[in-house]
Amino acid sequence: MNNVVLIGRLARDPELRYTSTQTPVCHFTLAVDRPRQQNGDRTADFIRITVFGKQAENCDRYLQKGRQAAVQGRIQTGSYQKDGKPVYTTDIIADRVEFLGGGNGGSNSGRSNSYGNQGSTFEGGYQDSFDAPDMEPSMPDSFQSVEENIPF
Repeated sequence: MNNVVLIGRLARDPELRYTSTQTPVCHFTLAVDRPRQQNGDRTADFIRITVFGKQAENCDRYLQKGRQAAVQGRIQTGSYQKDGKPVYTTDIIADRVEFLGGGNGGSNSGRSNSYGNQGSTFEGGYQDSFDAPDMEPSMPDSFQSVEENIPF
């Protein structure tokens, strides 16, 4: 079984690219805290995340440096040659990305904070979970809200 679940903050803004077949691919680095050491020092792992498809476009649109996110996916390793020496890589291929927290983590990085699809379920089956502004939920005309005292 190859399954990974991570929660962390983006170390930099996501990068969106397109393959030759126009498939969106988004890369970002997630800073995931390690448990505190005995002397109280805090450290983090910086993990490269790769997202494909509509989720990749949504990550590019709504995530930014400092923003908290949860990622579920799988580990993929690889290698390449650089100056005649092998370089080994470890990436997370995300199946699901959830946007956590409502703030921008103390960093704006020049990106807009106007999130047009708050609380939406996107293609790929995930639902964003960042905080929407306080709004009264809209109900269909055929539905009437009833307040009842239910004993459970």
